[in-house]
Order: sequence, then structure tokens, then C-alpha cells
Amino acid sequence: MTEAEDRKPRSDEARYDPEITSEFAVPEGIEVAEGGGGEPETTSEFTVPEGLQSPEPPSAEPEGSAFSLPRTYSAKEAPTAFTPATGMPTVSLVKDAPWQDRMRTMLRMPVAERPAPELVQRAEEGGPAVPRVLDLTLRIGELLLAGGEGAEDVEAAMFAVCRSYGLDRCEPNVTFTLLSISHQPSLVDDPVTSSRTVRRRGTDYTRLAAVFHLVDDLTDPETHVSLEEAYRRLAEIRRNRHPYPGWALTLASGLLAGAASVLVGGDLIVFVAAALGAMLGDRLAWLCAGRGLPEFYQFTVAAMPPAAIGVAFSLSHIDVAASAVVTGGLFALLPGRALVAGVQDGLTGFYITAAARLLEVMYFFVGIVIGVLVVLYFGVKVGGQLNPDAALIVSQRPLIQITASMLLSLTFAVLLQQERSTVLAVTLNGGVAWCVYGAMHYVGGISPVASTAVAAGLVGLFGQLLSRYRFASALPYTTAAIGPLLPGSATYFGLLSMAQNEVDKGLVSLAKAASLAMAIAIGVNLGSEISRLTLRVGSAGKRRAAKRTRGF
Repeated sequence: MTEAEDRKPRSDEARYDPEITSEFAVPEGIEVAEGGGGEPETTSEFTVPEGLQSPEPPSAEPEGSAFSLPRTYSAKEAPTAFTPATGMPTVSLVKDAPWQDRMRTMLRMPVAERPAPELVQRAEEGGPAVPRVLDLTLRIGELLLAGGEGAEDVEAAMFAVCRSYGLDRCEPNVTFTLLSISHQPSLVDDPVTSSRTVRRRGTDYTRLAAVFHLVDDLTDPETHVSLEEAYRRLAEIRRNRHPYPGWALTLASGLLAGAASVLVGGDLIVFVAAALGAMLGDRLAWLCAGRGLPEFYQFTVAAMPPAAIGVAFSLSHIDVAASAVVTGGLFALLPGRALVAGVQDGLTGFYITAAARLLEVMYFFVGIVIGVLVVLYFGVKVGGQLNPDAALIVSQRPLIQITASMLLSLTFAVLLQQERSTVLAVTLNGGVAWCVYGAMHYVGGISPVASTAVAAGLVGLFGQLLSRYRFASALPYTTAAIGPLLPGSATYFGLLSMAQNEVDKGLVSLAKAASLAMAIAIGVNLGSEISRLTLRVGSAGKRRAAKRTRGF
């Protein structure tokens, strides 16, 4: 029997066997020779063509391996090496630049292009244990993020700590509530990853400045700080008490509200009434906090006393600016710092953190709205005469308003628990901001949004100058200084119009308040970026593109 006859019965059997899928059966009348060693007919597109031989060396990696050489590779005609003969181009960083700028510059580089680290803090020959360094890094980042620092600065601080201990191949990651960092010693070693959750937040700029000073010492090649010493200093920072007691914070809250009421046209009686309303609201908020209520309800309760005092003045027909009383009380509650930090994170590419911060601001603002609207609604029902058009009647008293703006910035700095050495600088910065705003808006007739943006830009610029002078964070020099620019009056009159069923007018006023808030946030960030781009002293060159409690 011939080979063809021997194959034919098997072909017929294959055609009529019900167990064989018909798509792959050989059609009748077609004879296909079986190749020795070829791939099955069902995957013929991967079959090696006839006549092509490509044997592999015995010692080569299996075909398809990431480490196998290409088929066309030849040792005599090898491609150009990845590293040129002259070496990789170095990145020039100014040694006198603040560690924030140097770390930002390197964080935006690919890992292969980062300059080799200077082992500043490595004491023993083998270096510290990697898990302990990562744990210290996460604890420092937690304090910074909980204190209100922007996500970009937190990443820069975490990268600086790791780099000071010789861990250069690190990638920090910061979100609103989660910190993580990954270190890979080399391309063939397994990475080590650690994470930490930020559960409690509290604004204390004295603690924030101490953490910045610790990171500055860790990155200083002339200052040796061992890992144990760093842990000891970090524990001291966490144990330190706030610089101002509770009664001082309550008094500062009242003075802030009184100064804000003077800015919008209030007199001495209005000053005292706004201060009493803000202090009562602050004590009620502390009482709610002691009972474990969320911050949303704390803001709702704190917004009620100033609004109630304003309604009481209106019902008693006393010739005072009742609207200024409510406006002053709102200034102490507006979440200015959270808003600025949220916009800053969005502008620097941290969109998840920015969205979370702005959502937090929205919740705080809704709490304030509910507290004020409840009081205003009942005040209107019982006959209170509150006039939304009074927003247009603001007397121009330059000296009194400049003094009030400086007092507002000073009390804001106390509420933020700033160091006493920074209070004077931020007070002057707030006075300059109001002078610029008043000159542009009241004298020059420029729109309030543009005037606010320019004044906030100067606040950010001066804050960066002061922070570079002291190699510290810019937050203590900028946050309190934007206090006089916060849109307290626009917020109140928008709520009042809505309480009087004038929804269209209320929405216009609230839109104006949102525009002013965005102008403040963008202005502060733009001023900071301009200082980094233009200043030669303390600058790390070009930076490759890709900062809660009580609302402050």
C-alpha cells in the first residue's frame, strides 16, 4: 500500500468523525503533506517558512525571554552602547538652593537621569536598614500632610529624607489620606514598599516649621543626623504642645471677626458684636468637637451665633450695620487654607489630592451655608429687615482699614499656631496685600477679582522670599496674609438674598465669592512660581512640570 493510500482512509475518517471540529477538517479533494516539526495547521500563521533556518545557540535564553539577544545581533557589528564614552550628562543643581527646589527638580526627572546621591547621613558602612528609613520618611510626610502642606512639597520632603540616607531609587506617592513610598535597590532586586494612612489633621505651623528644620538638617552635608537622632527629634516634635492656649485661640477668633467687620464698614459697636458672636461660635464648635461630632456640624454650629446677633440688631432697630456683624463672623470660618492648597495641588498635577481638598472645602462651605441660612430664614420670618444692597455701601477709611487688615492677619496667624518670630512678618504681608487691593479697587476702579488676584500674587511672592531667607515652608508667611482678601461679604449677601427668595441675585453673589476665592488661590500659587522662575539666589534652575482643621 502506497503512502497516499495509507493516508486516504485516515482523511475520510477525519472528515466524518463527529468529534473533530469541522472548521479545521481538511476539505475533500485536497491533500496536504504533513511537515516534520511544523506547527499545527490551526496556528499556521506562526509556522516558520520552508527554507528558513534560525537555530539558537545552546547557551541562549529561551525564545521570547526578555534577556535573549535579537536574532540579528552580532558581536562584530554590535549596536552603539546605551552609555556614551563621555558618560551620562550631569544635572547641575545649585548647592545653596533650598532642599525643596532641589528635590522638586529631581522628582520630575526619570530615575536614570537623577544625579548620584551624596550619602549625607550614612554613619555605618552598610548603611541603615531600608525599612526603617522608609518608616521615618512616611512619618515625616504624615506630619507635613496633616499640617496642611501641599502634596508636591510633601513628596519633595519624603524624597529628600530617603536621598539623605543613600536611597536614591525611591518613588514617593501622596494622596489626600494615603502616603506610600517604594524603593528598588537595582533592576534585579525586589522593591520595598511602605505606606501610611493620615487619619487625623491639625493645623500647627510651629510643628510644621520644626519638621522643615529637621528635613533641612538631614539634607545638609555639614550636619550629621543619625537615624536614631532623627527619630528622637521627630518624637519631640510630635509631643510638643501648641504655642498658644485655648483661651488665646478663642480671643483671636473674636478679634479676627471684629477686624473683618471693620473692613466692610463696621464701627466700634459692630466690632464688639462680631467679636462676641465669633467667640461664642468658637466655644460651641469646641463643645461639639469634644462630643465627637464631625467638622461639618462644627462649622454649622459656629456660623449661627454671628448671624443671630446680626438678626437681633435688625429686630431691635439699632442703627448699626447688622450685615457687617454677620460678615465678620464668617471670616473666621471660611476655609481659606484648604482652598489654596486644593487649587495649588491641581495646578501642580496632583489631581486626586486637589479633588479631595476641594470636596472638603465644599462640605465646610455647605455647613456654613446651612448654619447662616437657618438663622436668616427665621430672622426674615419674624420681621428682620436685612438689606442685601448694603453690600454696595462700604465707606473708604484707608488708615482704619489697613490697621484692621493687619490685626486680621495677626489673629489669623495665632489661630494657625505660628511661631512668634513669624507673626510680625505675616502681619506686614497682610497689610501690604490690603493696600494693593484698596489702591487697585477703590482708587483705580479695577474689578475686585483682578485686584484680589494681584494682591494674592504679591502675598505668594513675598511669602516665597521670606521662606527662602529662612529655608522654611512658605505657608506661615502666606496663609494668614490672605485673610483680609477672603470673600466674606460676598458669601453673606449671597446667602441673605437666597433667604429672601431672591435666588438669582444670591447665585450671582455666590459666584462672585467663588471667583474671589479662585483668584486668591491662583494668585498665591502664581506668585510662588514667579519667584522660583526669576530669582537666581536659592534657585535650583528649571523645574520640570508634570498644601485642615477649622478651615484654616
